[in-house]
Amino acid sequence: MLAASAVFAQESAGPPASPVSPPPTTLPVIGSGQLPRDLSPWSMFVSADILVQSVIVGLVFASLVTWTVWLAKNLELFVAMRKLRRGLAAIGGERSLADASARIGPRRGILSALIDAAVVELRLSADISDKSGIKERIATRLARLEVAAGREMNRGTGMLATIGATAPFVGLFGTVWGIMNSFIGISKAQTTNLAVVAPGIAEALLATAVGLFAAVPAVIIYNQFARSIARYRALVGDAGAEVQRLVSRDLDRGRAHVELARAAE
Repeated sequence: MLAASAVFAQESAGPPASPVSPPPTTLPVIGSGQLPRDLSPWSMFVSADILVQSVIVGLVFASLVTWTVWLAKNLELFVAMRKLRRGLAAIGGERSLADASARIGPRRGILSALIDAAVVELRLSADISDKSGIKERIATRLARLEVAAGREMNRGTGMLATIGATAPFVGLFGTVWGIMNSFIGISKAQTTNLAVVAPGIAEALLATAVGLFAAVPAVIIYNQFARSIARYRALVGDAGAEVQRLVSRDLDRGRAHVELARAAE
């Protein structure tokens, strides 16, 4: 009787209640209103660290210098080579140095400087009868002028080589600094959500992109100028050879001292 009543009491109470489990934890979700809306280069530049901004500004300035040198040096090379070709064509049919000097006139240029150097040496060697010594001294003067002309034309291109060699590393420095700041921000926010991490990394990578933008044109333009200046030097060498031929012709004719007075006028 007692056992039956105990069984009836357990059946009426029902099955034992299971323990209540805590609700599952969920990562914080960023709403669409909190996501970055503008990841344009300008927005990333404004939002970047001050050091990254300084690196980007410096690289943009280096890029402006590259294109300024490209424009100025192209104009300088074009004018110099055009003037030199015209001068060579003008004196190509002259028979003496005096005629060539009169044909060129008081122009400022490498060809006029070569002729003047030959005239000066002829004047200084007026009392010397050794033709080979006169020719050697004139050749030395002309060679130094040719080297000086090439060095003058090469001025400014070293900056392009420096920009092309250092700009990628400067941009990489800005990227490393920006990524360091991004990781510090991640640790403070205690979240690895891509929407939070991506803007900082994108701002850091912008420095590398700008560095490549400054370096690649600088290397290409430097190589272009190296070829163009080599052609200019060859043309200056042709001008020096033409002046030496005129001097040799005058010396072999024995007219160098007679024509010297005309060339000096």
